[in-house]
Amino acid sequence: MYFNAKLIFHEYELWRLVTNFFFFGALGVDFVFHMFFLSRYCRMLEEGSFQGRSADFFYMLLFGATLLTIFAPFVNVQFLGTSLTFMMVYVWGRRNASTNMSFLGLFSFTAPYLPWVLLIFSTMIGSQPTTDALGMIAGHAYYFLKDVYPDLTGREPLKTPKLVQAMFGDRRVPAVNTTGVQHRVIDRGARENAAPVAAAARAEDHEHRE
Repeated sequence: MYFNAKLIFHEYELWRLVTNFFFFGALGVDFVFHMFFLSRYCRMLEEGSFQGRSADFFYMLLFGATLLTIFAPFVNVQFLGTSLTFMMVYVWGRRNASTNMSFLGLFSFTAPYLPWVLLIFSTMIGSQPTTDALGMIAGHAYYFLKDVYPDLTGREPLKTPKLVQAMFGDRRVPAVNTTGVQHRVIDRGARENAAPVAAAARAEDHEHRE
């Protein structure tokens, strides 16, 4: 189940490329800690910046898993599930930079610092900092290539392939154009405000004529 480059590439136990992401350690504080943030920030990403974009969300996870798998042999990490969790936390923090947060009511900070706070806390309760740091590196790589690099160059290297989009179907949420609605509301308000003025003017003109 664990990641072992020798068994994968020499013994062809290819399932280890996938199964190592599903183990989060023995039941304990560290396990509960990572499970909570996995469910919380995975859901917040799906309901936030990836709402209606299941293909893009899957491609982000695929990119992160691939990058972490490349790093794993060099840092001797056997399970990458917690790394993928920290990647999602990092991406969420970057895309919600103005969100204010508090850690156990002790101090406040903004969302981009959340991965660093969790990294320190995770290390204090016995987790390997290397595993979580790998996730932050993968998260920063995704954030830079997906959100920053396209604005700088006009190119999008992490555009979701059409094959992946076809797998999930067209689930993108179309942008709602409210321009016409706003104009109709403004026009209606202007007419309603102008009506009393016009009535008063007609009454005044009638008095002058008398």
